[in-house]
Amino acid sequence: MTIRVLVVDDEALIRSGLGLMIESQPDIRVVDEAEDGREAVELALRHRPDVILMDVQMPHLSGIDATRRITAVDDPPRVVVLTTFGNDENVYEALRAGASAFLLKDSRPEDVINAIRVVAGGEALLSPAVTRRLVDQFIAAGRRPDVPARYESLTDREREIFGLIAEGLSNQEIADRVFVSFSTAKTHVSSILTKLGLRDRVHTVIYAYRHGLAEPPSEA
Repeated sequence: MTIRVLVVDDEALIRSGLGLMIESQPDIRVVDEAEDGREAVELALRHRPDVILMDVQMPHLSGIDATRRITAVDDPPRVVVLTTFGNDENVYEALRAGASAFLLKDSRPEDVINAIRVVAGGEALLSPAVTRRLVDQFIAAGRRPDVPARYESLTDREREIFGLIAEGLSNQEIADRVFVSFSTAKTHVSSILTKLGLRDRVHTVIYAYRHGLAEPPSEA
């Protein structure tokens, strides 16, 4: 199956570079490009891509507002947000808007391609740097433990895996960490999302730190 991608950025050079990188892959193709958030919404509805690479700071309509509108439709495309921390303080808002992945623009090409494939497959991810930033925001806000009733329904193993999700680990990394198969790890993650009523692992991270249920990951 070919993954169909919409590239959104207000800089033509970045759109071109992302397009060339994507088109070099045998299983991914660019269906169109948008130069602002308003055009992104229009093209998303027209083409119904599988994945959107979304810039944040754009004219007319920001990437956050565009993401919010796009993910509100039935069976929405998955959104991978690309940004630079130097100019953008909206990580949390973009994730709340429905982004499934958040990467820095200086990420390696292979990381961007991997993110496209991961979110197209129904998962979501955060780069370690973004996870660290998100955690720091909650720490600065002085979040205190607030254990929801739904969390109490998790088994001991599920709570262990919940903590690994909060660290930003993928299903394969979780499987390796707790010595189970990939399919078993995936089953545990799905069960956690269902019990907590969460859409994906990105929102599991938000949930974990919002309620003080996870410790900040140790520095590398």
